[in-house]
Amino acid sequence: MGEVYRARDTRLQRDVALKILPDHFASDPDRLARFEREAQVLAALNHPHIAAIYGFEPGTDVGAVSLKPHGGEGGRLGGALVLELVEGPTLADRIAQGPIPVAEAVAIATQVAGALDAAHERGIIHRDLKPGNVKVSDDGTVKVLDFGLAKLTQATGPGPQAPELTMSPTMSAAFTGAGVILGTAAYMSPEQARGRAVDKRADIWAFGCVLFEMLTGRRAFDGSDATEMIAAVVRAEPEWSVLPSGTPPKLIALLKRCLQKDPKNRLRDIGDVRFELDGVLRAPTSLEPAGTPSAHVPLWRRAVPLALVVVATAAVTGSIAWMLAPGPSLRRPVRFAFNLPPGEQVTFTWRHVVAISPAATHVAYAASQQLYLRPLDQLQATAIRGTENGGRSPFFSPDGEWLGFWQDGQLKKVSVSGGAPVVLGAADNPWGASWGADDVIVFGQGPKGIMRVSGAGGTPEVLIKVDAGQMAHGPQMLPGGRAVLFTLRPQGAQRWSDSQIVVQSLDTGERRVLINGGTDARYVPTGHLIYALESTLLAAPFDLNSLEVTAGPVPLLEEVADAGGTTGASHFSISADGTLVYVSSIVTVERRTLAWVDRQGREESMKAPTRSYRYPRLSPDSTRIALDLADEQMDI
Repeated sequence: MGEVYRARDTRLQRDVALKILPDHFASDPDRLARFEREAQVLAALNHPHIAAIYGFEPGTDVGAVSLKPHGGEGGRLGGALVLELVEGPTLADRIAQGPIPVAEAVAIATQVAGALDAAHERGIIHRDLKPGNVKVSDDGTVKVLDFGLAKLTQATGPGPQAPELTMSPTMSAAFTGAGVILGTAAYMSPEQARGRAVDKRADIWAFGCVLFEMLTGRRAFDGSDATEMIAAVVRAEPEWSVLPSGTPPKLIALLKRCLQKDPKNRLRDIGDVRFELDGVLRAPTSLEPAGTPSAHVPLWRRAVPLALVVVATAAVTGSIAWMLAPGPSLRRPVRFAFNLPPGEQVTFTWRHVVAISPAATHVAYAASQQLYLRPLDQLQATAIRGTENGGRSPFFSPDGEWLGFWQDGQLKKVSVSGGAPVVLGAADNPWGASWGADDVIVFGQGPKGIMRVSGAGGTPEVLIKVDAGQMAHGPQMLPGGRAVLFTLRPQGAQRWSDSQIVVQSLDTGERRVLINGGTDARYVPTGHLIYALESTLLAAPFDLNSLEVTAGPVPLLEEVADAGGTTGASHFSISADGTLVYVSSIVTVERRTLAWVDRQGREESMKAPTRSYRYPRLSPDSTRIALDLADEQMDI
């Protein structure tokens, strides 16, 4: 975008970098406008990892002195940026020496993410992040340079650029009907390469490209020319196998989320990226090759944290029972419970409120009007950002990397490692949902039947219809993907406990009743159906090939909370290894106050004690209220 010189500020006696426009652009109004905008962008930023601007000198006629490298006896100088002089090699120079060790690459990437975060906070998108625009000093300090292609998302910039912009040496550009492609080919996001409008997620893509290149010493998307590079960006995938064998899995997962071609599936906030990188830096063992951390840690020492959790907590708002997978000999279950912190209460109990990841590493639950995530190797849960104000009905993806949920009329998913939620599709509050191994989500819609949608998002479609007066709840795609297990409440049934556990073939449409009297069945790899009958869980052996229950049920667990007759939901979840998490029926009541609300939304508290009120109804003269008390007394 310009020519840069080392210069001496004779007034302040300091060395600076002087950036000027090449002489053949000095009279181009579009170039001059972009040059001045770069000065304004830099003036809006003040961050230790962004090279500072000291001043802007407008264009002037020059005499015998010329700063052009080819000399000259005069002409027009199209303005000059007076910039901080950053010593040291560029990141491109450093990568040319070979791949950068993981710990050093993460330290550099964290500083780059901090710089981008500061820019994005000011509404500025860099649009040309690449190793050549990052300098690394001898002490490891990083500076991000060259905001010449920056886009101001909160200000009005110049109009569409002319085709002559392709002459810039730092952009691979083509003029299309959609606009101008600006940036450097190997680091463009797919939407940027197509000439479409971009937002800060384009910088997150480029950041992923830079981090990949630091770790491997090679570009994520390469080719012999700009056309081949753009084609690779749009269609190809990075060669993940070239990442060093010691790359932490969390770092690989972060890279993959940065390099999602569809910006809707990409991480939306570079602040989330920086948070993840900080976590890697704070955990030195995560920078070691997979398998090494536990090699020198005795088994008993690794078991101590779990034992402390079991001893230190008591059953108040939920409990988890470990039921180990079958083995050559019978093993005793391990049970423990954890409290919800003060101020948190289980909410949205008429839908599923708890889920455990397939590998039994995380538990998600709905409390205090949003979703929380607790890694089972930690003592505390964390509120999931973006689920405030109504996130509910959690369920995990088969790989445990994503948490699905419902909010504001939409099914959504959010990475368990952090980031902004991604919309999957429009839906009513699901009557149970599950995410199959084929990346298809099936969810109940009550009288509408059962719907399905791709785990990547799309328009939900009807999978199974039900007759008038029937309701479908809690679907699960059985292994093989050719049959669906779900709860069917028949027409005329007075209670959900009178429902049927059914299985329906997707090939023939045949529906078979497996169990009369039960709800919310789940198939588990041991070859059993686990289902609820009011507050009791039962297990019945199930033949997956013949789709038949082969013996009568046996009680498995008591005092499991359910939806109180509102839906067929029972508040339990089972992982692939047989770990079961549930909410106790003794403690699921939500304590509420009563208030009058007028049509303008003004609230006036009523003089009534805080209790577990449900289903209020006004008397005809509006002087009395009848309601349920959903506590131990179960009064009206």
